[in-house]
Amino acid sequence: MSPRKAVEHELSRQRILEAARERFVQHGYRDVSMRGLAKELGYSPGALYYHFREKAELFAAMIAEDFHELDSLLEKAVRTSPNPGRERLGLIFLSFIRFGLENKRSFELMFLIQEPGLESYASQAKMASYEKFYSAVKESLQLINADRADDVQLIWLLFLSLHGFVSFYVHSPQTYEDIATLADLHVQLLLRGLA
Repeated sequence: MSPRKAVEHELSRQRILEAARERFVQHGYRDVSMRGLAKELGYSPGALYYHFREKAELFAAMIAEDFHELDSLLEKAVRTSPNPGRERLGLIFLSFIRFGLENKRSFELMFLIQEPGLESYASQAKMASYEKFYSAVKESLQLINADRADDVQLIWLLFLSLHGFVSFYVHSPQTYEDIATLADLHVQLLLRGLA
């Protein structure tokens, strides 16, 4: 076989991202190396460096992909809700919880990893995603309680409440389906407080 593997076995960016996600969650950011990841995938480190210049760039690409998926779910909730007020807000909140519990590894890396120096790699995607959440919630709040629609702290507290709910279950074996009733009750409680 030639030095390069056959084309059908070419290492893809997506395959690297999937393997890296598993390793980052299992071992933490510090204990994952590009060399170890390449070895696990059966390639030389150069194959990884062809796609990513450094581990931090790999991490940033993975986080950006995850935030894009979360944003897509929130946008879908906004688009598909027939009622732009309370019902849409409930869908936005449940979509966030569902994403977190159906993508526990991603959620953990997106929001819970505490590694010095990594915040700068995730902050742009995180802030852009929060801005989308903020705008969608504000738009619905204007219909539910216009006096509170411009309350920046309120919208931040709503986000923190959803984040806390997911964070509580992120390390448990329970799935979204297992706690869907609790998730719905949590969302209803938040909505009641906004009326």
